[in-house]
Amino acid sequence: MAKAKTQFICQNCGTVHSRWAGKCDGCGEWNTIVEEDPMGGIGSGPGKVPKKGRPVTLTSLSGEIEEAPRIPTGMSELDRATGGGFVRGSAVLIGGDPGIGKSTLLMQAAAALSRKGNRVIYVSGEEAVAQVRLRAQRLDAAQTDVLLAAETNVEDILATISEGKRPDLVIIDSIQTLWSDTADSAPGTVTQVRTGVQAMIRFAKQTGATMVLVGHVTKDGQIAGPRVVEHMVDAVLYFEGDRGHHYRILRTVKNRFGPTDEIGVFEMSDKGLREVANPSELFLGERNEKAPGAAVFAGMEGTRPVLVEVQALVAPTSLGTPRRAVVGWDSARLSMILAVLEAHCGVRLGSHDVYLNIAGGYRISEPAADMAVASALVSSLAGLALPADCVYFGEVSLSGAVRPVAHTAQRLKEAEKLGFSAAVLPAASPDLPKSAGRLSEIDSLPDLVARIAGSKLRNTRGEDEG
Repeated sequence: MAKAKTQFICQNCGTVHSRWAGKCDGCGEWNTIVEEDPMGGIGSGPGKVPKKGRPVTLTSLSGEIEEAPRIPTGMSELDRATGGGFVRGSAVLIGGDPGIGKSTLLMQAAAALSRKGNRVIYVSGEEAVAQVRLRAQRLDAAQTDVLLAAETNVEDILATISEGKRPDLVIIDSIQTLWSDTADSAPGTVTQVRTGVQAMIRFAKQTGATMVLVGHVTKDGQIAGPRVVEHMVDAVLYFEGDRGHHYRILRTVKNRFGPTDEIGVFEMSDKGLREVANPSELFLGERNEKAPGAAVFAGMEGTRPVLVEVQALVAPTSLGTPRRAVVGWDSARLSMILAVLEAHCGVRLGSHDVYLNIAGGYRISEPAADMAVASALVSSLAGLALPADCVYFGEVSLSGAVRPVAHTAQRLKEAEKLGFSAAVLPAASPDLPKSAGRLSEIDSLPDLVARIAGSKLRNTRGEDEG
């Protein structure tokens, strides 16, 4: 009889090794390789004789859709992030740090859908029924018709949700706790996670029920388990936020049925998550308008304009190598802005420590923040506060030129709504509204530095004359 062959699989990236090793060759992580039986679950191929396939029915793209393609939850921020609601028959993966509020968000969404007459099933693999009921009472969701179960076996879960009327929404919290009889590995391993996710997705596609899966995250903030899980599902959402703040952001990173750059903003309270309709007021709260080194950036998150404060501190250093600390922005892009300021604008920052922070723990990814960051840096170095009623946006190139960005009209409209009457933006920006306030169009970064330095010179002369 042939000897049973085993595989060693990395639990972080899913790389298969022929023997155990302390460090994974695929992702470089230590102590993540676990021995698993390839004859069970997904990947059990050579040892079993494949059965003969059966032909499936081919159909055309045209045809009537019997049911509404989406299920709106009634929570506008959640619907915005998902593209208008949950798509029937889709699988959604939600990740986030422990205690960030994933279960709270899904419990509120389940209660909102249940109040609209939808059949919702909540399966908890980490908490007992009594613990889930306590959360439901705190969130005023205990009086709804949400069906609850505490189970981790995949076959038992599928048998339970298949009984009776087809569910409209099934929530699995979380996929790392699932285990199947067809796989011999321990719960949470790569084989078990893939087996459980594939079974849940198959049920969603066959029945038209929406499947929402909760996933754990690693210390780097990525969803734990093999990356193939993210490719299997239809949408991937990250629920993120700083525990030092009350707000939470639901960010879409993959969506087969909608945009991937939308966010939903919530505020955590003792009664659960409250939707924030105007996040700009949240990120601009408690501003010190007379402090140097602060610039308001008019950014875009999908179709939503967001105003956020960029804070910079430039201080002399006694160290041989100055410090560069960044929170909420790309550190490599900060290094580029510092190099452009020094090479093309004559702003010497080699003997200064530079600290950059996006207020409220918000994260900026678009290059349109270059102009606001440069303004904050020059303002801090010069010790001059920027105008309190002005917003900044524009992309800076390595040559020092300032390039136009998209959605100019929406950025200016949001700024005007919040009381900002001036804007510094790239020259030749498209879609400038006729009713815009004081606009200062900048061709290059040296023009911006000269503008800030000129305002300081004017203020100095005014004080001397006074």
